[in-house]
Amino acid sequence: MTFHDRGTNWFLAQLKPNCANIADKNLKRQGFNTFLPMEEETRPRNGKYVTAMRPLFPGYIFVAFDVTRGFWRTVNSTHGITRLVSFGKEPTAVPLDLVSQLMLRCDAKGKLLPPKLLKPGDQVMLTKGPFANFVAEVETIAPDRRVWVLMEIMGGQTRVAVGADQLRTV
Repeated sequence: MTFHDRGTNWFLAQLKPNCANIADKNLKRQGFNTFLPMEEETRPRNGKYVTAMRPLFPGYIFVAFDVTRGFWRTVNSTHGITRLVSFGKEPTAVPLDLVSQLMLRCDAKGKLLPPKLLKPGDQVMLTKGPFANFVAEVETIAPDRRVWVLMEIMGGQTRVAVGADQLRTV
């Protein structure tokens, strides 16, 4: 994963359903740089809460190449890819700043890192556990990195302590 090589831009490719890993593997095998930002997501399944890695942008993957060399046709014909996102005849580059800022927020494997700094009053979404996908407000941050949040549950506010790694800013 590199930010930018001379003449190379980042593009957004639409994936076929459930083909993120297949497309990523096939693009890398062809020599393309790819970026597939992932996040942990907790969902109820069979009465239990299951945490799994999911694409941050379901259905899309970033691909870097030099458009003047015509490589985009190769991307369009890659197994797992539907097409490159375009406005007109040729694919449209994604602003480099957007991709580089996303990369800075992810680890080497593309996993979205927890926010660096939280402060009281921030709106956050819980990403794990029984309160996954609930929106809350940061109340206080304890020295042990425990974050106390206020959540609206059944018409009243409830105070809950969670780890900073279980929160994503909204």
